[in-house]
Amino acid sequence: MSDKIIPCLWFDKQAEEAANFYVSLLPDSRIDTVNRAPDDYPSGKKGDVLIVEFTLAGQSYTALNGGPYFTPNEAVSFQIMCDDQAEVDRLWEALSAVPEAEQCGWVKDRYGFSWQIVPKRMNALLADPDPARAQRAFKAMMDMKKLDIATLEAAADGA
Repeated sequence: MSDKIIPCLWFDKQAEEAANFYVSLLPDSRIDTVNRAPDDYPSGKKGDVLIVEFTLAGQSYTALNGGPYFTPNEAVSFQIMCDDQAEVDRLWEALSAVPEAEQCGWVKDRYGFSWQIVPKRMNALLADPDPARAQRAFKAMMDMKKLDIATLEAAADGA
């Protein structure tokens, strides 16, 4: 994997807390470095955590304590492709902090970032060569908050 493009997540002051939380959720994840401010800056003091570089499922990220000036929104989300229902359930439980934001596999976490918790099987169902199966799976998904693989399969099968 290349580190040429690294997403930078803006936080008020929770960058280290959030990075620790995120890396606890997925394999091949770790905190790489924690950089402290060498001097005072508009939203912090010398010695405060400024930047946290971390790896999440093999992808490099930066978390920046930039102050209260910007907040995340749904225009950018992070999609986690899940192998099975147990993984969907575990990640949903861990990440969903704003129930009113839940729709079609989307959740919003306690820091305001949006995540798509998607079973890999969902994409296969949507790409089914039988358009009627794909349509039934799609319609079932549209009525769900957390995606349920068995329900999606049953809908695709016409049950």
